[in-house]
Amino acid sequence: MSGGDRIDQTSSRTNGRGEAGAGPPSTPPDLLAAPGYLVRRMYQAYTALWGQTVDSTLTGPQFAVLTAVEHDPGVDQGSLASVIALDRSTMADVARRLEDRGLITRATSTTDSRRKLLHLTTHGTQVLAETNQRARDLDRLLLQGSPPEGRERLMRDLIQLAEDWEKLTQR
Repeated sequence: MSGGDRIDQTSSRTNGRGEAGAGPPSTPPDLLAAPGYLVRRMYQAYTALWGQTVDSTLTGPQFAVLTAVEHDPGVDQGSLASVIALDRSTMADVARRLEDRGLITRATSTTDSRRKLLHLTTHGTQVLAETNQRARDLDRLLLQGSPPEGRERLMRDLIQLAEDWEKLTQR
């Protein structure tokens, strides 16, 4: 093999087209133009940060249930599912887990035996209060890259986008 025929063995990375030494691949522009892809990336980062900074044992959905039950004590499990954007079976599982941990109680409605009414326990109130401060700290961390004067607008836009996408599922 002559000097001109020498193969560079210092890098086995390719750019996806077989060219050595090109570095890691970049995100395709089509994905960067896809709102669903970007939302999924944001959610993955949010979930990782939640576990690192807020609570490694209380999930985001569990926190949402506790927050909503504190806001509306005695709410029925089925109604709460739609309020916090969980399907009914997931809601039932989350509520059962919270009850097993002693954070909520579920009582059967006296007017409809199919309805489960939710209340925070004293322990649930304590856990929510402790977790809530760390969740608010995470909110500030997530928004720190946005200019302070634009944060309120960003939150309004996110709420509107969530409502618009939810309407699409009801067609």
